[in-house]
Amino acid sequence: MEMYFCPLFSGSSGNALFCQYGGTRLLIDAGKPGRPIEEALRSIGVAPETLSGLLITHEHTDHIQGAGVLARRYHLPVYATSGTWAAMEDKIGKIPGDLRREFYVGRDFYLGEMGVVPFAIPHDAADPVGFRLYGGKLSVSTATDLGHFSREVYDQIAGSSLILLESNHDPDMLRANPHYNAMLKARILGDRGHLSNDACASALKHLIAAGTGTILLGHLSGENNTPEQAMRVSRAALAEEGILPGRDVRLDVALRDRRGEVYVIRENEDP
Repeated sequence: MEMYFCPLFSGSSGNALFCQYGGTRLLIDAGKPGRPIEEALRSIGVAPETLSGLLITHEHTDHIQGAGVLARRYHLPVYATSGTWAAMEDKIGKIPGDLRREFYVGRDFYLGEMGVVPFAIPHDAADPVGFRLYGGKLSVSTATDLGHFSREVYDQIAGSSLILLESNHDPDMLRANPHYNAMLKARILGDRGHLSNDACASALKHLIAAGTGTILLGHLSGENNTPEQAMRVSRAALAEEGILPGRDVRLDVALRDRRGEVYVIRENEDP
């Protein structure tokens, strides 16, 4: 059987990711209003009412803006840690009790045919997580909002079939940005902020060596990065190791403002 993954939106202005295995369809985060997410799902042939559940990484607005609307409109179960529930309840509105689900970091569970492994990430939120989703021998991992790429995160996502990894900002662009104050810049650059292009590129070398065939650069900043710059930095770092995108790995950018393509993941595929 195949796994399907599509970054509906991935960036500082909103995040929503779709994954399917068999008849199980999951949405990771809902950081745009309900309507754009609905339209993005329908554009790939997915009716919102057929979703099996909504997984929440953390309570920041760019990850939960449409969560309450979608849950109430489609009677969609919402899964989050108790810490994230406490931090986001006032932001997403009332969720019926039968739709409120809690999970625990490091404790895997099943949603339909898909296995879900939530893991801790270093970010300045109440109880933030990334996810590794399993379908048979295939798996997809999403790891964004990382202040740094820790050994713990590597251990959780290494060997995934596809990984969406944060490549949020170019540090020089960030430092020169006149719209960001010193406190915000320090937050983004800190160990619980966001992963830079350089840090992402360094991590890619280890993840590709561990067997991942498809990597998406995600959660790009709208003001402190460009898709071209993120890709240039990663390509240069991989070239130093003799790794050529298109030959040794598939490397793409997940876009901030529009739906990406649908990735079909099969066993033993070349990049």
